[in-house]
Amino acid sequence: MSRTRVLLLNAALGPLDYRVPHGMTVEPGSIVVAPLGPRQLLGVVWEPERMPSDAEVGDNRLRPLLAAAPVPPLGDALRRLVEWTADYYLAPPAAVLRMCLSSTSALEGARSVTEYRATGQVPPRLTPQREQALERIADRQGLIRELATIAEVSDAVIRGLVKTGAIEAVEVDIDSPYPRPDPDHGAPTLSDDQRAVADILVANVDARAFQPTLLDGVTGSGKTEVYFEAVAEAIRQGRQTIVLLPEIALTEPFLKRFHDRFGCEPVAWHSGLRSTQRRRAWRAIASGEALVTVGARSALYLPYRDLGLIVVDEAHETSFKQEEGVHYHARDVAVMRGLFERCPVILASATPAIETRQQVELGRYAELKLPGRYGVAEMPTIEAIDLLSQPPERGRWLAPKLVAAIQDRMEKREQSLLYLNRRGYAPLTLCRNCGHRFQCPNCTAWMVEHRLVRRLACHHCGHVLPTPRACPECQAEESLVACGPGVERIADEVTALFPEAKVAVVTSDTIWSPAKAAEFVGRMEAGDIDIVVGTQLVTKGYHFPNLTLVGVVDADLGLEGGDLRAAERTFQQIRQVSGRAGRGTKPGHVYIQTHSPSAQVMQALVTGDSDAFYAAETEARRDAGAPPFGRYAAIIVSSEDQACAQETARLVGRSAPQVEGMMVYGPAPAPLAMLRGRHRFRLLVHARRALDVQDVIRDWLGTLDWSPKARVTVDVDPYSFL
Repeated sequence: MSRTRVLLLNAALGPLDYRVPHGMTVEPGSIVVAPLGPRQLLGVVWEPERMPSDAEVGDNRLRPLLAAAPVPPLGDALRRLVEWTADYYLAPPAAVLRMCLSSTSALEGARSVTEYRATGQVPPRLTPQREQALERIADRQGLIRELATIAEVSDAVIRGLVKTGAIEAVEVDIDSPYPRPDPDHGAPTLSDDQRAVADILVANVDARAFQPTLLDGVTGSGKTEVYFEAVAEAIRQGRQTIVLLPEIALTEPFLKRFHDRFGCEPVAWHSGLRSTQRRRAWRAIASGEALVTVGARSALYLPYRDLGLIVVDEAHETSFKQEEGVHYHARDVAVMRGLFERCPVILASATPAIETRQQVELGRYAELKLPGRYGVAEMPTIEAIDLLSQPPERGRWLAPKLVAAIQDRMEKREQSLLYLNRRGYAPLTLCRNCGHRFQCPNCTAWMVEHRLVRRLACHHCGHVLPTPRACPECQAEESLVACGPGVERIADEVTALFPEAKVAVVTSDTIWSPAKAAEFVGRMEAGDIDIVVGTQLVTKGYHFPNLTLVGVVDADLGLEGGDLRAAERTFQQIRQVSGRAGRGTKPGHVYIQTHSPSAQVMQALVTGDSDAFYAAETEARRDAGAPPFGRYAAIIVSSEDQACAQETARLVGRSAPQVEGMMVYGPAPAPLAMLRGRHRFRLLVHARRALDVQDVIRDWLGTLDWSPKARVTVDVDPYSFL
């Protein structure tokens, strides 16, 4: 009798053994349907020696597998990645595996759908609506609902045309093949520096070996065009490429650049896809047909058949760290997948993270530099505006010097960008009569006023309520006052100062899909926007040759909060947004409004001496034993019952092991002491680099028994300290 071990998609269970029925063939990686009590669960066949089972069951008690999915098995490299992720980030293997099987409909085998198209016949009774439908449909093909929308008629009109024979049904495979990118379609003219770097990256693809490389190039140096040459080489070899982008909004501009270079769009993978699009993409990736996939961090766990290259664009971005579910960092997982797949990994950034720079220093990563902008474009000049000596007018947020610069650009018909990393109109609304502050009922956070949609919103849990006319505490009317600026408030100020200007607000509230991003890009390129007011969403990836002025409204904002990466992150974001200026033939200028112009990070931005800044930051991390020279792990205890959360956190704290080279701080209420209705306490584990802190935490928490009302999660290498 044949028995096999299966890892089920149930994080509460370990691997279980099943009987393989006669006539069914499975192997490690096969995706199967297995019975569990009265339920049927998806799972993956695993090597028993790599996934020990706690419940050894005799052959005579094994239940048979129900089915094997008609798709290729998950490859050895992907299974090793699942094991590594689960081990490193202290996550259940099933939770990691779920990311690999993120489209269940893709496992159902080939499927077709009935679509409709015009036959060319004219029906005997041609009403005006039918005539309009046939004229607008022309040679288009689609579902009845889609054709009715195109023709602006009812579904009944289309069905009537089907009955007359003027429109016919066609069976269509919903997994239609993707167009194949042409590596020679739009080959660019590279500078000598770019060509030298591209040749090395192409050689790495040819070598078919693991080689992590930091591609460090200033903003506008043409990093994308350079690594596209490596992508082209992988396409020539018929091997697959992943390109990871940190934001869904960046996908659309990237797809356009990709289309210009390779003659078609790549396969996209992000949360904005419909289920049918996810199914088609998953199956094309698993079969090896999809040669280039561009997507968010979750694209790393898709079942590529023959991976030849991984690119992490804007590799410094903190949004590559997953903050829910499995707390993995896509940059680090990309390097590990490259190791298991034995393929090169390119980390592209104008402002590499200190962790990445340290890997270069240790000789683990290669480094390739692009020190200058492509063509005639020059780096912008950067100037700090001291808000203490040059404050804005009373009731305003833009300093006179920045306002004059915007006026100058308006007269020259050039575009300006104002950057403030704060969504909404104001971060706090209070009553001037009684002092009442609007706080989220589910979180320890203020409600942010969004004046455009007349709502108060919590940016942590999504709770919204209409902006009231009167204070809910003292009932005073017209007493509510907005405190501090958000992008909407800056946009209002700009509109008041420049009533003739066309102003666009760009945040995740206004650019929530690739289509919205494409619309914004189109308006910028057409000159239909004079001034952009945006958050960090506009700091990267965009290329607007007529944008010559960038104003950073509150450069000190990111330095608040005591985060160990605060100065580095501030430097990266301002350096990135500065890079939007002067990318064409016209010179660019950047003004940074700050209360601390002498601060090290501000001096580094103004002088352009990033090496000195990074050296000082690295030394400070080394002295503190902070990453990358030490290890952090956060243990977060949460519960809807505050007493339960506190008692569980104390239990965890009391049980902390005494290990040389490891300190445990806390428990203490988290800065966000309540989030989505759950009370939260945090402990911070600080360990020396050489200590296997995961094993220590695994053994420590494994011995504890806490209330089922409490949830204990571990965040290895945390990026958020909230």
